[in-house]
Amino acid sequence: QVHVVESGGGLVQPGNSLTLSCVISGRTSSDFAMGWFRQGPGPEREFVAAITKPGTGTYYADSVKGRFTISRDNAVNTVYLQMRDLTPEDTAIYVCGAAENPHLSTSWLGYDYWGQGTQVTVSS
Repeated sequence: QVHVVESGGGLVQPGNSLTLSCVISGRTSSDFAMGWFRQGPGPEREFVAAITKPGTGTYYADSVKGRFTISRDNAVNTVYLQMRDLTPEDTAIYVCGAAENPHLSTSWLGYDYWGQGTQVTVSS
């Protein structure tokens, strides 16, 4: 049984940085392409970033490109999302997804396992 657990959220001021972590258990993380999504007040789960199984390929939403970096360390079954220059518009619950399909997906439908999410609030 695969479990996905996010951590690292919190309250930060605009312009500051934050790093989120996503730990996979039950199987080795290298079995999965991984993605970060965020859930704001609306119904849609917005794609943020994704990374291939070995970590050699990444893809970002335009809204975070140049500010966010997704990375992974398969030795510790962990995926990271480094966020800098945060703005109030980045406020959301950030959710990590694991996909058996090796092709990166920007749709939440492309992911098989999800964590519960971690809240990020950007406010002065």
